[in-house]
Order: sequence, then structure tokens, then C-alpha cells
Amino acid sequence: MDEDMLADQRRLVELIEDEGWDVTDLELSAYDSPWADEDDPEATVTITARKPYESKDDGDGDDESPYRLK
Repeated sequence: MDEDMLADQRRLVELIEDEGWDVTDLELSAYDSPWADEDDPEATVTITARKPYESKDDGDGDDESPYRLK
């Protein structure tokens, strides 16, 4: 795998983590493009990340969501 691709992958992870996200999974796929007439490889990056948000609870504890466990 090309060092430039790995450096780009690290940079993308840094950018996402700098925004407060926790990267939980990452997949980098390098391949020769079937659409280009060049010999240069291409890459796709799939990143899974999570970020908790504080809920804005109005304090009454009366949640009508049918999806919340009680």
C-alpha cells in the first residue's frame, strides 16, 4: 500500500478526532481504477466514528418515546 495513502488516512482520522469524534473502525481499500486509462492507483476510505451528545432533558422525566427502556 502506498505511503501517501496511509498518510492521507492518518490525516483524515486526525481531522475527525479533532472534531470530538471517536473513530471506531476504518477500512482503506486501494485499487487500480477500472474507469481511468492511467496506471495510478485509487483508494477509498470507510470510517466509522461515534460522538456522544448531551441530551437536552427538560427535567420532568416524562419521556413518551416508545423506544426508551423503562
